[in-house]
Amino acid sequence: MTLIKSISGIRGTIGGSPGDGLNPPDIVKFTTAFVRFIRKRSRKEKLKIVIGRDGRVSGEMVNRLVSGTLMSMGADVIDGGLSTTPTVEMAVTREQADGGIILTASHNPKQWNALKLLNEKGEFISASDGADVLKLAEDEDFIYTGVDEIGKYITKDDFITHHIRQVLALPLVDVEAIKNKNFTVAIDCVNSTGGIALPALLKALGVDNVIELYCEPTGNFPHNPEPLPEHLTEISKMVKEKNADVGFVVDPDVDRLAIVTEKGEMFGEEYTLVAVASYILKSKKGNTVSNLSSSRALRDVTAKHGGSYSASAVGEVNVVELMKKTNAVIGGEGNGGIIYPDLHYGRDALVGIALFLTHLAKSGKTVSELRASYPGYFISKNKIELSPEMNVDAVLEAIKEKYRNEQVSTIDGVKIDFADEWVHLRKSNTEPIIRIYAESSTKQKADALASKIMQEIRKLTE
Repeated sequence: MTLIKSISGIRGTIGGSPGDGLNPPDIVKFTTAFVRFIRKRSRKEKLKIVIGRDGRVSGEMVNRLVSGTLMSMGADVIDGGLSTTPTVEMAVTREQADGGIILTASHNPKQWNALKLLNEKGEFISASDGADVLKLAEDEDFIYTGVDEIGKYITKDDFITHHIRQVLALPLVDVEAIKNKNFTVAIDCVNSTGGIALPALLKALGVDNVIELYCEPTGNFPHNPEPLPEHLTEISKMVKEKNADVGFVVDPDVDRLAIVTEKGEMFGEEYTLVAVASYILKSKKGNTVSNLSSSRALRDVTAKHGGSYSASAVGEVNVVELMKKTNAVIGGEGNGGIIYPDLHYGRDALVGIALFLTHLAKSGKTVSELRASYPGYFISKNKIELSPEMNVDAVLEAIKEKYRNEQVSTIDGVKIDFADEWVHLRKSNTEPIIRIYAESSTKQKADALASKIMQEIRKLTE
């Protein structure tokens, strides 16, 4: 069993003993600590908290524990039920709430769940704020309210509808252009809440021909829910067989977007952001941000349109912080996460789909032709499982020292920039692993660079 406390929230497997996973005592403890944190931050006694969940099997159980705990702390609860991460983020500001909790373990398998914590802006709390929550949780100085002060509980079923309306209201989303193309779109929603949101969004965008794959939000994921090429063979085959113009795949909480070309090939998660940014920058000059593990292609596209590109540490919170600092018009992460500030500061697959379809409609190209129009880079994504005896900091320091004559960044782990390629090593926030990402001009070169670094790490840990 596993419990991970990080910048990405409180994430763990369901089952086992308290403290060994995300189990009832842990859920109550961290929810209580979050209310204490929000109360201290807002200096308000009476709080309003928005919650929502993805479709995973444990969602209802976790929801009841979280709702009851919030109420027992005197907070009013607005429950959006089955929802998406970006939808809940937007609901926090719409409801003028003091914070929010999203019950989702994102791309993790079904035995996982998590509490993702939002501030009053509907944005993930910062690393320092997260540390405060963890400290309050460990103190366990909890006082619950008396019977007359228990919070109210209400449900709302229009959060996704409102989210879609806001997407359609964006000036750079052109519903008529999309409708006139009469696209056939295939979707894989991995049996989570994308199965509610994507069909409704596509209908609102004027897409009448939708081929649905795994759109029942049962939480029984039919394949590994992380939208990586090796997990998306079914939709790739379906796009080709049904002559679809494009395929869209989302993770369980709908903040990551993968795209499949009309040939049934992967567009590349890295290029989801590149394509949308290219479209935005044509109409709106400005800067862009992605994290250190994202493709150089965004940097190239930004420079082409006269903007400035910046790289942040990995993690949505870090990307958003740098986007605000640099006044970026578009940003995100190379895992298919689009952050479009004109809507809200959060990764959002729904706005990604709307902007991409507009771009596709106006380009006059096929999806594969659009992909070929961007700079050609290839990323190799790898990981090494962490053993208890492994000293990760010492390993990273040794790699940094070995490549001290190259351009090295230590903002987040160790990134080594060579003239024509780069490699990034970092300890994961969500899993007990070291991630090794490498990018080069061909897949073979990227794989070779990653393999070389992984061999060096193994030698250091022998």
